[in-house]
Amino acid sequence: MAQAKIQAKMNDPPCSKFSRTLSMADRSVRLLESLDQLEMRVEALREAASAMEQEKECILEMIQSIQNSQEMRNICAGEKEELNLTANRLMGRTLSVEISVGTIRNSQQEDALRKATSIIDEIVKKLLDDMDGSRQQLLSLHAACVTEAAAVPINQKFQAIVISCALEDQKKIKRRLETLLRNVENAEKNIKIMDHQKLANGSSNTLNG
Repeated sequence: MAQAKIQAKMNDPPCSKFSRTLSMADRSVRLLESLDQLEMRVEALREAASAMEQEKECILEMIQSIQNSQEMRNICAGEKEELNLTANRLMGRTLSVEISVGTIRNSQQEDALRKATSIIDEIVKKLLDDMDGSRQQLLSLHAACVTEAAAVPINQKFQAIVISCALEDQKKIKRRLETLLRNVENAEKNIKIMDHQKLANGSSNTLNG
């Protein structure tokens, strides 16, 4: 029996080093293809998570917009309280959804992100004191983040900083500026409406007097 096995082994075709290398190469190609497919799935996963992150921001902004809307001011106290309770419940449920898409940055990109965030934060601090001036500054920063021709002067310093940021951070900075500009626009509309109501009430009181 043992002799037969030895004889069969001797009759096997020789396994050259070249054929083993070729087999390893084939395996390497298959593994590389698998990793390429996984990379596409990873990018799709990040894009989906980023889209969910933006959807969360959008929902929160819409809830706040409803709470601060003129329609909310024009309803009775009882209905307003009920609507605010519902809005706050939705706000809480939305905030309970935690989505985190990390961004890989080098030291230069980290520094650029800190500088860009600091510039925006400084403008936000002055919003209530100088809404119109702050809006113009935000428009100038936003113009630095878009490729199309801007209708306002571009903040060249901010543009250089943003270009040094990671691509994902550039998108987030642009989104934050767009959200701030929408909030400022809504706030200005509400202020104008309130001023108009005050003038109307003042005229009515004068006539009644």
